[in-house]
Amino acid sequence: MNAPLEPGSFLAELTSAERAELERRARVRVFARGEVLFAEGEPSTWVAVLLAGRVKAYSHREHGGEALLAVRGPGALLGEVAAIDGNPRSATVATLEPARALTLTAPQFMAFLQDNGRVSLLMMRMLCQRWRDADRKRVEFGMFDATGRVAQRLVELAERFGVPYEPTGRGRPAADAAAGRGNGSQSVRITLNLSQEELAGWVGASREAVSKALRTLRRHGWIETGRRRVIVHDLQALRRHAR
Repeated sequence: MNAPLEPGSFLAELTSAERAELERRARVRVFARGEVLFAEGEPSTWVAVLLAGRVKAYSHREHGGEALLAVRGPGALLGEVAAIDGNPRSATVATLEPARALTLTAPQFMAFLQDNGRVSLLMMRMLCQRWRDADRKRVEFGMFDATGRVAQRLVELAERFGVPYEPTGRGRPAADAAAGRGNGSQSVRITLNLSQEELAGWVGASREAVSKALRTLRRHGWIETGRRRVIVHDLQALRRHAR
């Protein structure tokens, strides 16, 4: 069974007819947690569309470690840039959890685009959004310290991968809790488990700086952390700190 698609993702934006045609041309593959789909620098031969599971795109730092570039969820299109321009992969893509995907060879994908002009325009808009997002993140590096950048990424994770969370002892009915989420009173558990090393690679800081930032956010009472677990207790406060 396929997972709910991320709103605005490639697959979510296709019509039922376009999706049926894509599925007809593709085959389904299953990937284990931690499996590499694409490796940075390798030739491009195929693309993938996630049906379930989440992946990370990252580049290897010159002095070791990973620079996390993006996290993608169900519905995401992966590997399309290299398939279009024919250049080697610009990043490595690996699963963060078990995943399923539709896969097409690069020629199959290009034929699908040529036969579906609306999808080509849709993909152009999505690529523009990614480039704008990359530009925004570059600006963030100059404007915010590590704590501000960590707060920004936690806001993004909570909005994309957050589910309502009711801490033991609060005693509020679930319906009341869910209703309060929008104004920041509802705690949110981030369902995507990133390590501190991965978060550090995403915000462009050392693991020590990220650990210090998380301690600061915990001290304010805005978040709670455990082993690969983050619960946001005050999303609005994080948003304000991330501006």
